[in-house]
Amino acid sequence: MEPRFNLFDSPTSAKVAKRFYNASLALEESTLPKSLRELVQLRVGQINGCGFCVDAHAKEAAAEGESAVRLSLVAAWRHSTVFTEAERAALALAEEGTRLGEHGVSDGTWAEVRKHYDDDQVGALVCVVALINAATRMAVIVRNLGGSYEPGVFARTAG
Repeated sequence: MEPRFNLFDSPTSAKVAKRFYNASLALEESTLPKSLRELVQLRVGQINGCGFCVDAHAKEAAAEGESAVRLSLVAAWRHSTVFTEAERAALALAEEGTRLGEHGVSDGTWAEVRKHYDDDQVGALVCVVALINAATRMAVIVRNLGGSYEPGVFARTAG
């Protein structure tokens, strides 16, 4: 499979992509841990079949100190023992927020998220899920491929 299009080759999509990244910078000011944000983004990338996003967020999470065991178990988090209750709540929100369908996010998942996170962290989680879903869709549409991402490249190239 070959990439279809480089979004940075179009002046309009390059501006949107840059602004999109800059909007995500507000999440850096949140108290929601970066490692958790990366796990959530990794899970959404897995669900949406985005090789680029899986590559990028697995590597960013590893750079934040995530273990290979935890990274390999993100796809099967419900059937593992390596995630805390709070992380499990965030991963459930990521899954339900990605697979909205007819029912959206369940009351049970929402209650678990509210149990573990304060208002700012809940807002950050909702924004992470929404932003990564948009990013995965852009990457899948243009067939951005995974495998060559280097940690920190977002911060170096978009500003």
